[in-house]
Amino acid sequence: MPAKIPATVVTGFLGAGKTTLIRHMLQNAQGKRIALIINEFGDLGVDGDILKGCGDEVCSEDDIVELSNGCICCTVADDFIPTMEALLARDVKPDHIVIETSGLALPQPLVRAFNWPGISTKVTVDGVVTVVDGRAVHDGQFAHNVAAVDAQRAMDENLDHETPLSELFEDQIACADMIVVNKTDLLAADEAEALTGRLKSEARAGVQVVKAAMGALPVDVLLGQGIGAESDLEARHEIHHHHHHDDEDDDHHDHAHEHGHDEFESFVVTRGEVTDAKAFAEQVADVIRAHDILRLKGFVAVAGKPMRLTLQAVGPRVDTYFDQPFGATPRQTRLVVIGEAGLDRAGITDALLR
Repeated sequence: MPAKIPATVVTGFLGAGKTTLIRHMLQNAQGKRIALIINEFGDLGVDGDILKGCGDEVCSEDDIVELSNGCICCTVADDFIPTMEALLARDVKPDHIVIETSGLALPQPLVRAFNWPGISTKVTVDGVVTVVDGRAVHDGQFAHNVAAVDAQRAMDENLDHETPLSELFEDQIACADMIVVNKTDLLAADEAEALTGRLKSEARAGVQVVKAAMGALPVDVLLGQGIGAESDLEARHEIHHHHHHDDEDDDHHDHAHEHGHDEFESFVVTRGEVTDAKAFAEQVADVIRAHDILRLKGFVAVAGKPMRLTLQAVGPRVDTYFDQPFGATPRQTRLVVIGEAGLDRAGITDALLR
């Protein structure tokens, strides 16, 4: 059974910076094919046109699908499912699917739609990423242009127009697996710190809050792209252990971190077989909650099972499924851990080896 295609849901109010985040992601996709499903009702076509102009062979026009008839929560069966089925039926399948939603409707119905029979065997929910306008939220506004968000809401008769924006914002924080506080360049360092701390306290345990300016985040932080693929684990291992090398070897490291991404780090933990897959997934979730881990991804060898177990976690969401036999690869458990710089590598490694 081939690996499932991961799908990431990106939500947040109009003006939070979702499009900028996605454009940056497409421009730095490192050759991965990312299919984008846009669900921005109201000012239709604007986001699509911006993204179609990103000028990279990675995001061809065919890979951008616009759901144009309103709020995703009400049209999941009529609109979203056929769109997904059409994407999955293509000869060249995407490596990752990104779904942008307006932030006015909760992502839960969308996430549940991934359990649809024809989809659940082929796609896995990578996580829900909520993008927040740091400056606006710091100022108590939730959105830079509240009138525009309300106008957008008024255009969709399927939506509940009574709920105050503050409650919709709370819902976005509550359902996030990762929160991106955008526009932190407009805040003083202590303001940004206070805001991320506050949002972290309001989110579920284990949800990480990441600061960004102009939507610039490394693709492997946002999507976990290609992490855990054996081919680049070794290279990645080298890049992130650069402090063992002489200074002249650091060119490779600098290249890997252009865009000021050195505030993130990753490392690999290797261990033998685990006896109980479910217990190990719970152990991983505990480790994520105890340490500031953004993503954890890799393959697990489970005693008595010929298939390898794919494991991926975004914040507290841990997803596992058996994908293929180990074959020639050694029967071992290899996990890539990603977080902001300063991870307690020894503590995390120790906790994962127990």
